[in-house]
Amino acid sequence: MKIEHIAMYVYDLEGTRDFFVKYLGGTSNAGYHNESTGFRSYFISFDDGARLEIMSKSSMEDSIKTINRTGYIHIAFSVGSADEVNRLTRILRDEGYEVISGPRVTGDGYYESCVVGIEGNQIEITV
Repeated sequence: MKIEHIAMYVYDLEGTRDFFVKYLGGTSNAGYHNESTGFRSYFISFDDGARLEIMSKSSMEDSIKTINRTGYIHIAFSVGSADEVNRLTRILRDEGYEVISGPRVTGDGYYESCVVGIEGNQIEITV
């Protein structure tokens, strides 16, 4: 069994698509739009077969996203090396994204950084 895809609702659909394509090497489909419901989405595919569905519609709720909350907390992307973790973290910081930890070695041995990348959602960058 494998996870087929992960989905997230966002307000800025195109900006979110561009983030995952520009920084994390995703490839976007042409998108989907249901005019009767106002639902729109893109599937972003990654080299290893993982897919992320980003979605938006006219009426959504958005609660405050604290770092230590229950539920899904981040999406982790393996970028292959500590040097690449450092490079991508530096680029994201320079482009105005908030780096909330790292790059660092965690207590359980991961080399990673965490960035608040999309509408208060965390992106973990790891080896």
